[in-house]
Amino acid sequence: APGYGDGAAEEIIGGVLAEGLPREDLVIATKAGVRTPRTGRAVVDASRGTLLGSLDASLRRLGTDHVDLFLVQAPDPVTPLQETADALERAVASGRARYVGVSNFAGWQCAALAGMLGSVRLTATEHEYSLLQRGVEREVVPAGAGLGFGLLAWSPLGRGVLTGKYRNSTPADSRGASPHLRAFVAPLLTDRNFGIVESVVRAAEGLEVVPAQVALAWTLTRAGVSSAIVGPRTPGQLRTLLASDLDLPRPLVEALDDVSEPPVGYPERPRG
Repeated sequence: APGYGDGAAEEIIGGVLAEGLPREDLVIATKAGVRTPRTGRAVVDASRGTLLGSLDASLRRLGTDHVDLFLVQAPDPVTPLQETADALERAVASGRARYVGVSNFAGWQCAALAGMLGSVRLTATEHEYSLLQRGVEREVVPAGAGLGFGLLAWSPLGRGVLTGKYRNSTPADSRGASPHLRAFVAPLLTDRNFGIVESVVRAAEGLEVVPAQVALAWTLTRAGVSSAIVGPRTPGQLRTLLASDLDLPRPLVEALDDVSEPPVGYPERPRG
């Protein structure tokens, strides 16, 4: 998305493509719908002009004529949803995007948008999903099952907490210690979550892998999850995650389900 490094993330991918990596070997996704005006505060803007203008700028940075998946980054409380739907249809009709989706939308918002898209189908939604954040199970996952869109799980490692690195302290070189991301990590540093982390660590020890591999594998077992989005900071972290092809034993999956089960009641879990 343009917001990642002010477009630098897309420029890096564009540089790799320019060096000769075949375009057909990549599935490229980008997002739009959040802009930063001169005030410096990010503003959600899923209007037609902003979405399509941002997509064009992304294509220039990427050095390609299309993206495989184009996502609306967040629900816009001001722009009519039909206008957002029209922009997504134009992106596909013009060949600039092959498929479209949304990010951080509630289940009902996904359903409403899907009903406005006409000949274009809502293909994917992107949400935070991990052993520490299972809120999407209440309505987003059921919406995906009913409407036929997949879920891209971001932060499957629980913002890094599920790696176990924060159990005793906050490492000085971690995201949790950085001024920019401290507030992002801190909400997950709770006693309940540390109990879940301990379960992941014990499971990893028994399987002779690292906790990150267990956490990632658990997310990939979930119904409706098409892929997981990871954010390694070092080549070593990337190699570990790419090499992870872990098939968790069913009893272990169920144990992790139980220890991390979120409080869900009526109406998601009907009385009976």
